[in-house]
Amino acid sequence: MENINLSQIAQLRQLLGDDGILTGNDCVRYECGARFDVGKAAFVLRPATVPELSAAVSFCVRNSIAIIPQSANTGVVAGSTPDPSGTQAVVSLERLRNRLDIDAENRSVHLDAGYRLSELNARLEKDGLFFPIDLGADPLMGGMVATNTGGARFIRYGDVRRNTLGLTVVLADENGSVVKLGSSLRKSNVGVDWKQLFIGTCGVFGIVAECVLNVEPVPRQVATALLVPKSFDAVLPLLKLIERRAGPSLSAFEGMSGNAIAAALAHVPRLKNPFSRREYPEYAILVEISRSWEGQQTESSIDEQLQTMLSELWDSNNELLEDVLVGPSHELWALRHAISEGVKAVGKLVALDIAFKRGDVMHFLKRMRTELPVAFPDVRICEFGHIGDGGVHFNLVLDRGSANAADPGYENRIRSLVYNIVVNEYGGSFSAEHNIGRKNQVYYDRFADDKLKRISAALKTVTSPSSLGVPVLW
Repeated sequence: MENINLSQIAQLRQLLGDDGILTGNDCVRYECGARFDVGKAAFVLRPATVPELSAAVSFCVRNSIAIIPQSANTGVVAGSTPDPSGTQAVVSLERLRNRLDIDAENRSVHLDAGYRLSELNARLEKDGLFFPIDLGADPLMGGMVATNTGGARFIRYGDVRRNTLGLTVVLADENGSVVKLGSSLRKSNVGVDWKQLFIGTCGVFGIVAECVLNVEPVPRQVATALLVPKSFDAVLPLLKLIERRAGPSLSAFEGMSGNAIAAALAHVPRLKNPFSRREYPEYAILVEISRSWEGQQTESSIDEQLQTMLSELWDSNNELLEDVLVGPSHELWALRHAISEGVKAVGKLVALDIAFKRGDVMHFLKRMRTELPVAFPDVRICEFGHIGDGGVHFNLVLDRGSANAADPGYENRIRSLVYNIVVNEYGGSFSAEHNIGRKNQVYYDRFADDKLKRISAALKTVTSPSSLGVPVLW
């Protein structure tokens, strides 16, 4: 077996058991990413407890085996898959799922990193709680922490960083040191908040083994609508007006291009088409307001509140809205969540995850509709995004039959053009919430401040001096 020392395999099997290590063809599903990045693992380690994770990491460090931590492998930037060398060990967290303790009084949960988001929310449901990061994918909790996931309801609940109270982390040193950071306390100002070092850094400083998370009451009343703005210039004024009227009950303000909507409906025919009697609009906005309490007889229903608010907007600002479509929440969110897979099914996908100040989002999108076809005439823009927090999933699709679709250099030229505009002209980010990974390594090297790179390298030496994760931070 190439690149595998049989004696080492035997020793790891003793440490982790037969189910704790995979070799050969059994590794395939851990080597292929959600966006078709493919590598080759020396082997896959699947520890079932924190002590086993520590022992596995310690063994790899002492034997100079590079480690790639992997959660549910739903990432899109090649941050959790091995390179093609066949020399890296994938350490999967999928069996790390023994502890899930809910403290309903504290509105917190302490759980192992191998539980899926859907499993956590199913357990929380009986207490009327949920973890408020809304995603189209179903990742493991350790991966959500490592990438600092944002999601569609960021405008109300924030990202994973905002909802993380404590962590248990395994460091890539000779001992596989286990470090506990933070706790179930929301307030404790006794020194550096070290857990923040491991949130959003993709596992290069240490592997997240356990999480202590804040959870929120499940909304008891929800109302949604699709807004069709009269122009791109109307979107930000609409957001500001709705924020002013809805206040903290505004939980989502999601933009979707007509091309993205068309891709979702084509890919999932069972979805209800809210625009069935006319062509798709160039742009639509999914607005959601919600309340955490049951409806009271003395107050108007949340559906009435939304409809009244939109009617007032329609009457007083008729230069902003082209159309308003109020519909069942589950139907509108099903359309929104189907976009990611829909655009991937349309053709060769170049998925860019970018962020701006809120006031720059629509200006950028409007500009790209003019400039991008000049530079890349065979590219279709199918973006959607979290307009309320400035994040945009700037999806670009090429027909699979296009000669450029098979050319990696063509995709790199697209990325370079877009990222240069995003960073240098708008002061934006080339990675809003998907992190860096091998796909964005060159752009980290290009855009990150050299002094901060040196600080990152120093921190890496202190926390996990051995090869851990995709090496973007040193």
